[in-house]
Formats: sequence, structure tokens, C-alpha cells
Amino acid sequence: MNLDTLRAHFPPLASGRAYLDNAAGGLLPLRAIAAVTDHLMRYGATNATPGHAPGREMLALKGQAREGTALFLNANPEDVALGPSTTALTFRLAAAFARLWGPGDEVILSGLEHEANASPWRELAQVGVTVRVWHARLPEMHLHPDDLAALLSPRTRLVAVTAASNALGVRVDIPAVTAQVRAAGAWTVVDAVHAAPHAFPDVQAWGADFVAFSPYKVWGPHLGALWVAPQHRTRLPWPRLSFVPPGDITGIEYGTPQFELLAGWLGTLDYLRELGGHGTLTRPALEAASARIAELERPVTEQLLSGLLNAPGVTVYGPHTGQGRIGTVAFRVEGEAPELTAARLSAAGVDVAAGHFYAVQPLKDLGLYPQGVVRASIAHYTSQEDVERLLEGLLRD
Repeated sequence: MNLDTLRAHFPPLASGRAYLDNAAGGLLPLRAIAAVTDHLMRYGATNATPGHAPGREMLALKGQAREGTALFLNANPEDVALGPSTTALTFRLAAAFARLWGPGDEVILSGLEHEANASPWRELAQVGVTVRVWHARLPEMHLHPDDLAALLSPRTRLVAVTAASNALGVRVDIPAVTAQVRAAGAWTVVDAVHAAPHAFPDVQAWGADFVAFSPYKVWGPHLGALWVAPQHRTRLPWPRLSFVPPGDITGIEYGTPQFELLAGWLGTLDYLRELGGHGTLTRPALEAASARIAELERPVTEQLLSGLLNAPGVTVYGPHTGQGRIGTVAFRVEGEAPELTAARLSAAGVDVAAGHFYAVQPLKDLGLYPQGVVRASIAHYTSQEDVERLLEGLLRD
């Protein structure tokens, strides 16, 4: 599937605007939009129940969405939870940790985190857990293993780390981090929300204990997903409805599922299956799609980074080379507040974001909080013409 063909799958691109805010949420392919519409036309708000045929179909849909998400993560379906958001799921996980730990226990948060992978664990201070920060090193904001080693101790229970910074685009070597943490006898919870659209997660290769991502950042509807390693799933005491057996992943999926959104996510996965050039949805099909996405993004990322680095009056934050970063670049224009830069570009038909994007710690460390930065973020459907329009817009008065 070439770029023109795949762009035709995403209706908002036909507006003529350059959409460069993919870190906030991806566009949905036609297949996902149709799946949501078809579901609502056929079922409305029918709930899952074994008592009638439509209800049984809802039960089957929930199982299919769990299986598809497991393929995306290279996981087993019984270890995957789906909910309204990653933030909601991580706070539910924190409630389980609060029943396990207390005074004398410690957690470590990386200095690159979105607050969805920081605030839930900071809440553990309410039960006496000590919270430490593994700061990224200025100016490029890379995490260094020596700095983590200085924080790890026999009291460490959990290390929270992102696979890629949602504000700065910094990529993290997750297998290396999890190996270091595991050797210290602690668990790792990985925020894969920003990394997932650019390189699909592989929980088997990563070696983490918990991995979360958001399907809506991967061109699906607004949903969150959480993988729990099986050895923990059977023991974690998260609050649950009384009839749900201990260890059943549905115990952390509070409330009625958004069935129409699950249907849309399956539509997205089917689009990715086609992008990967396969006839059926399998892990190899998704791996092929991920490789195709990397191929499409590489030249656009290089153009975006080099163009901003060479733009007069523009300061780029994070790595200044393509190594160790993905297609998200944070910057400021000299003498112009980030929100004004974004508004000026949007008026010219180029949509970027401005603010702190819930990335409180890294922007505090850079001295950029709370005003934040301008953020341009690409997806596999972003064209080089989109980036050219951004760079041209920055040069206009």
C-alpha cells in the first residue's frame, strides 16, 4: 500500500489541512469508522448477556477485541484488559499496589513520564511508599542506567518508565531497563502509549511486568489497554466486583464496555492487517505493518527534525539526531509563546499542539513548565508536503 492509497483511508486528510498532532490522537481509517457505525445501527446500546442472541454477540465481540489486542501486544488474551483510557487502568492498578506496599517500600518514576504513568504511582505516597525520580540527563533528555542504579535498592518495588516521551520524542531502550530492574528484584510498568504507533509493542521481548497503551493513538477509537504479566495477574488484589474470580482480568475492567468502540478497534486492526500485506489478522501481519510504518515514517522524521534544527530562531528540545527518537519534535520559536505559534500555524492550515501535554517532570527539568512547547508529531500517513508546510509556516511573519 503506497502513501496515496493509505492516506485515502483517512477522511480528515481530505480537508487539505496538515495534521501534525498525532501524539494527541490518531485519525481513524474508514474501516474503523464503518465498524462503529455498523455496530450502532445493528445493536444500539445492547449489553453483553447470555440470555439472547444479540447479547451473546456482544460477549463474542468483547472476546474478539481482547484477542486482537493481545496480537497487537504479542500477549495472551487472558492477560489483556480494555478500558476507557490508559489513565483509568493505571489508577486501578495502583489501587492493587496500595494493598501490597506501605512504609519502607519505594517506587521510581522516570523523568520522561506522562502523568498517566506517574500520578497513579505518586498516589502510593498516601500509604507510606517513598517515591523517587530517575531524572533524564540534560540537554538531550536521555535516561542513563547509572542514574537508575543509584536509585535502585532492596526496597524498590516498581519502576515506571515510558517507551517514548510523548512531549520530546525520546525513545527508551525498554529491554535494557527491564533487565536492570529485574536484576534488582523489582517490577517494571511501561507506558507504551506514545511509542505504540511507531513500533508495535512486544511484551515478550520487552520483559516488563505491566505494559499500557491507548488504541486511540494507534488509529482506533478512544480506548485504553493494559497487559499484566500472568504471574502477577493471579495475585494482584485490585478492587473488583464480588462475583469476579481472583486473577480474572475482567476484574479490572469496571463497568460496561464501550462495545461500539471495541468494534471500531477491530476495524483498525483489520486496516493494519491489510497494511502489512496479509490476508488474516496474525502477529506476523501486525509485525509487517509495524515495519511498513517505520519505513514510511523514516524520511518524514528526518525531514521534520532537520528542518526545525535549521529553521532560524527555532530551538529544538531533546535529541538533535534521529538516533534515540521517534517522529515527535518539541520546539519553541524565539520571542513567541508556544500557543501563539500553534495558533499562527493552524490559521495557515497546519495543526500542531502547544502546552505541556501532561509531561510535567521532563518539562520542569527543562525549565519549560507550565507554558510548555510547540509539538509536531507525525504518523505513517504524514507526507513530506505536510512537513514542508509546517516549515514554510514558521518562516512567515
